[in-house]
Amino acid sequence: MPILETTQTLPLVLTEDGVIRIKGTRVSLDSVIHHFKVGATAEQIAQKFPSIALVDIYAAITYYLGHRDVVETYLRAATVDGAETRQLIEANQDTAAVRQRLLARS
Repeated sequence: MPILETTQTLPLVLTEDGVIRIKGTRVSLDSVIHHFKVGATAEQIAQKFPSIALVDIYAAITYYLGHRDVVETYLRAATVDGAETRQLIEANQDTAAVRQRLLARS
């Protein structure tokens, strides 16, 4: 009689900076789920991110489908954090000085 494994290890890891990545890669769960949500198949995602094993892409998608509320909350928070970081960077840039230097080169 075959043995049926009832638990599987997730290929996901939470980094120190709060980003969920595919274990052994620098690819974020956000990236995989974004491509999945716009209609890419697991195979197409594997072509886009060759560092991820196809089985890990399927596992990440399965995790998303089974825990959609938790993942969507994480994705919304990541979007807010990204927007705040972008605003902070833009607020600290002196674009007027850069523009003047570029115009002076013309």
